[in-house]
Amino acid sequence: MAKSVLLISRHAPWAGSDAGEALDIALAAGAFDLPLSILFMDDGVLQLLEQQLPRMLEQKDLSANLQALPMFGIEQLYVAQQCLNLRGLGDSCLAIAAERLDDQHIQQLLRQYDYVVTL
Repeated sequence: MAKSVLLISRHAPWAGSDAGEALDIALAAGAFDLPLSILFMDDGVLQLLEQQLPRMLEQKDLSANLQALPMFGIEQLYVAQQCLNLRGLGDSCLAIAAERLDDQHIQQLLRQYDYVVTL
């Protein structure tokens, strides 16, 4: 039986390569049917915003990778509610659906997985 993995993505999509690498790991895991979920925290919640303009910063557009996650079997997406609140982000500005979790539920989520990888 495959081990389950929770990938925590903490970086903004335009702040270097970490956000893109996290999504690449997720897509690769999905291609091999590895049970994987993603939790967006800290500036990682900014990856979920609509209408990003990465070309203006000479960065790669990650929205296609985000939209491809369900096609690779990655349907459990979570976002830290407190991180959204701190950045003034509501439901209407998110490009993809993710289950909002408070700190207590995040702690419960962390205990459910065999491995936790943070990028």
